[in-house]
Amino acid sequence: MLTLTKRVGGKGMNQVAEQMREYLPGWKSYFRLAQTPQAFKDLDSRTRRRLRAIQLKHWRTGTTDYSRLRSLGASHDLAAQIAGGTGSWWRHSEAGLSRLLTVKYFDNLGFPRLA
Repeated sequence: MLTLTKRVGGKGMNQVAEQMREYLPGWKSYFRLAQTPQAFKDLDSRTRRRLRAIQLKHWRTGTTDYSRLRSLGASHDLAAQIAGGTGSWWRHSEAGLSRLLTVKYFDNLGFPRLA
């Protein structure tokens, strides 16, 4: 799954969603016999966090980050904190971005769920 969700690779979120729609249902049906629903929930939340990090990486610059976050409904302070913050995309993908790029956002893009 890591090769499908690489942060570098020139694929847009729609292309990533298309590849995930092909891959995840088969993977889920293969492992569904395991009685570990919590593991599927954890993997699902980790996948969403990785997708948020990819989205931040695609936006690249602070000004693009800021304008896109504001268009998603972020407050000025939250958008400025994420866009102007230093550190990794992984850390920012959970800080405040999880409130803006919700599960519903990824459902609308067509990403399948595991849980």
